[in-house]
Amino acid sequence: MRGGLRALAIGLMATTASAAFAQTAPAPADDAAAAEKDDVIVTGFKKSLESATNTKKKIDQIVESVTAEDIGKLPDASIAESIARLPGLTTQRLNGRANVISIRGFGPDLSTTLLNGREQTSTGDARAVEFDQYPSEVVSQVVVYKTPVASLIGQGLAGTVDIRTIRPLDVNKRVIAIGARGVNAELGALNAGSTNFGYRVNATYVDQFFNNTLGISLAASYLNEPDQFQEFNSWGYAGNGSAGAPFLIGGNRSFVRSNQLSRFGFVGTVQWRPRPELTMTLDGFYSDFRDNSIGRGIELPLGFGGGFNVLPATNTRVVNGVVTSGRFDNVRGVVRNDPAERNAQLTSLGYNIAWKGNDGWSASFDFGYSRTDRNELIFESYSGTGFNGDDARPGFPLGTSPAGSIGFELRPTGAFYSSTLNYSDPNVVRLTDPLGWGGGTVPQAGYFNNRIVQDDLKQYRLKVEHEFGSDFFIKSVEFGLGYIDRNKSLTPDESFIRLANGATSLAIPTQFLQRPTQLSYLGLGPVVSYDPRQLLNAGVLTLESRTTANDVLAKAYRISEKLMQAYIQGNLQGQLGAAQITGNFGLQIVTTNQRSSGLVFPGGQRQQISLGANYTDLLPSFNISARFPNDFVVRFAAAREIQRPRLDDLRVAIEYGYNTQTQLIQGSGGNPLLQPYRANAFDLNFEKYFGGKGFIAVQLFYKQLENYIFGGRLNNFNYGGFPTPPNTPVGTPTIGILNAPVNTRGGELYGVELSTTIPFEVITPALTGFGVTGGGGYSISRIRNDLGAIQAIPGYSKWTASGTLFWEQYGFSVRGSVRYRSDFLAEVSGFGANREVRTAVPETLVDAQVGYDFGRVGPLAGVSVFFQAQNLTNERFATIVQGNPLLVRDYQVYGRRYFLGAGFKF
Repeated sequence: MRGGLRALAIGLMATTASAAFAQTAPAPADDAAAAEKDDVIVTGFKKSLESATNTKKKIDQIVESVTAEDIGKLPDASIAESIARLPGLTTQRLNGRANVISIRGFGPDLSTTLLNGREQTSTGDARAVEFDQYPSEVVSQVVVYKTPVASLIGQGLAGTVDIRTIRPLDVNKRVIAIGARGVNAELGALNAGSTNFGYRVNATYVDQFFNNTLGISLAASYLNEPDQFQEFNSWGYAGNGSAGAPFLIGGNRSFVRSNQLSRFGFVGTVQWRPRPELTMTLDGFYSDFRDNSIGRGIELPLGFGGGFNVLPATNTRVVNGVVTSGRFDNVRGVVRNDPAERNAQLTSLGYNIAWKGNDGWSASFDFGYSRTDRNELIFESYSGTGFNGDDARPGFPLGTSPAGSIGFELRPTGAFYSSTLNYSDPNVVRLTDPLGWGGGTVPQAGYFNNRIVQDDLKQYRLKVEHEFGSDFFIKSVEFGLGYIDRNKSLTPDESFIRLANGATSLAIPTQFLQRPTQLSYLGLGPVVSYDPRQLLNAGVLTLESRTTANDVLAKAYRISEKLMQAYIQGNLQGQLGAAQITGNFGLQIVTTNQRSSGLVFPGGQRQQISLGANYTDLLPSFNISARFPNDFVVRFAAAREIQRPRLDDLRVAIEYGYNTQTQLIQGSGGNPLLQPYRANAFDLNFEKYFGGKGFIAVQLFYKQLENYIFGGRLNNFNYGGFPTPPNTPVGTPTIGILNAPVNTRGGELYGVELSTTIPFEVITPALTGFGVTGGGGYSISRIRNDLGAIQAIPGYSKWTASGTLFWEQYGFSVRGSVRYRSDFLAEVSGFGANREVRTAVPETLVDAQVGYDFGRVGPLAGVSVFFQAQNLTNERFATIVQGNPLLVRDYQVYGRRYFLGAGFKF
């Protein structure tokens, strides 16, 4: 056993022995009833804050939560936007939408998401759940656990997010609610065939029957909404910033993108309580998510364009080691018309039977099933003035395809260009391979990249608990078992796009031409526009399959995980002087069997192989809270935490061979032998409450990471179970080198968070209705890579802050919100849709909402209306190089979004 784990376990036992009079915070499945019973009857933003305050106050773990303002109405348009306002939580935008969450400086891969206490499959390649898969209208509460307990099965290292839906027997009345809202994207319909208007509708039905022994809740939501944004992207920058080699823009790859998201979500729950001691719950969730987009723009080889006959830059101006302006001649651009389709279906089912006897004994069994089927297509289509720099039109000699001059000026918003060519003229721009990306012999007129992902998860849990009564300092002891069986696979389907009949270039058929796409924000004017899917269906473009190519097969993976979990937990309560002491202590044991099956490539040859690892983790945990009569609460928590590796990092696909220089077998690829992220965590909270209406809290946290995962190099990888690569001398050791994700010795991350919810009426009655909620965080990351150097981690921001000022009275509700994060490593889609990390600049997002509720009497009883505006300052998402604001890699502008909606409840 590792020394750090021994020290933590000894410390926990010692602390437990000296403070053995506390009571646990209920585990997610257990505190759900208490929390949700309040959740489902709250109305209004202020009441939702009070419900979240009481959840935080009563639970012994360190948590944050968001509660629906009313049935089917979270405070924001999406789950991610709501929980991103919580202290210590941030989000990264995708297409202008908040869809993944970072907790306390750790990226989304280091937290776990549950639905009604059950682990969920993901729509991405790894484990991280994308929250826009879950309609906010079908969610009653989201609880974020920042500290674990032994009974929290499926916990994450950074935190655990539990999305909760309505439990109908806790509502105690019939509820029927419907809602609708329209949305307008300020930037307009940027691409032909797109729109700037959309809508969403939702309905909820909750009822009880047979003297409140049978309850049913049904909720459905459908949205069809656009996202429009303008994007600048550079290939990077040549040079090193010195006087002899100043930074010079390498190329341009900028697009105007239009997305149309449609999503249907449904939640259904049936609860039956045939006798007071027995409750059975059956619930299901289904989401059909379709995100269709079109990106149109242009690629320009510039400073990296020597291989494409681009002449060196002239008329240059250099400022502080950066070429800030100049001109490139003999440039042949690649006009891009790239549709993308991302379709995912998520199904989640659960069954729970719970018995709570009158003799102190209780037991429950829970089964959960989650499955995701995802199909993600990226279709690239190229056009330009001629094939590989030549003009293949009849009557024109080779080598004379039109080329232009590109002037450029670097700005903090990206490069601004001027061009001598009209890229919207279909007489000049043709379907072809303008830069010879296909090798210069056979034109590659595009690329078809389809990724088929299946993720399947089954989980079983059994729990037995015995309560000893209020006179005993151990209030109860519980035991539990859990089993998870997960299988995830990715199958790539890739093809070259060719031109019909072996042509090197073709005119774009006039019947498929669409309105030119305007790139004036780049200074380039319009470009030719069409939908290549129509050209493929018409036979103008054809597919040449690459499904058997080694580089394609290497992307495939099949991962199997089987986890056996067991825990014991003591729940404590007692009195120490004036303070009521509650808390818990326990131990969770997790045994993991992980296997990866797929192809390896010894010397470029293909061989099937299966490889994996087995490991066991002991996870002690301790939570204690001291509650004083003046509504002051002090909490301390300590735990051993783990997070299993990204699933795609575990892929077995490895290409390797004999290296004549090192005289060793050397390769690169995935690493199915990865161990989890592991950490010892400590938290200390000081909280002052104002009854159940508000609070102020200071939260200190420290995580000592014993294991982290970075891309690196293993110098002792055992190729003994692999086929021997060709030309390997007899006697070559099987221990070799593997460039792949590796476990490192970790490091530490620590910080402080401030959070508050204050209704101003606790200060003076004159300010009744006004209030503020929000918080901020500051953290330090010192996590080391495989070379021992401190390295930035994805999702980490040193500073985060959020705040909402609100007024709610006489039926009116007005609020303005702001959230901020300092610079961070953002995960973006790079070349070939591969994952890349880039440094994103700080961003501040401002939203506002005004609404009116007509109350429960009168001709408009039950009606509420609202108007919401997002991204009021039109905040961009941007990444830069070398910390220089002129060396922009990405600059995306999403515009403002406006929502107008109404709801009716009866």
